[in-house]
Amino acid sequence: MAINVTDANFRKEVLNATTPVLVDFWAPWCAPCRMVGPTIEKLGKKYAGKVKVVKLDVQDNPRTAAMFGIRSIPTVSLFARGKSVGSLIGARSEGDYDKLVHKAF
Repeated sequence: MAINVTDANFRKEVLNATTPVLVDFWAPWCAPCRMVGPTIEKLGKKYAGKVKVVKLDVQDNPRTAAMFGIRSIPTVSLFARGKSVGSLIGARSEGDYDKLVHKAF
């Protein structure tokens, strides 16, 4: 299950995490983001205990989005050991997100 993160807790929840973290940069008004949402939730359950899955609303948390150069949403990024190791932009298939997650292993 995906948890919500903010500008205030992004460092703690993502950059300082001991496991890889899949971050869904999204906004509630974004139709493709809403399409990807159920897949992100499914990945959260699928990788429970192995990969933390989080969502960051870019409208409410612009500082973090700007810090990572997020210009198009949805953008799903994988972080490992505090660094981004890959991203996918736009609505993608579950298989594409699986391939991204496997970059952490």
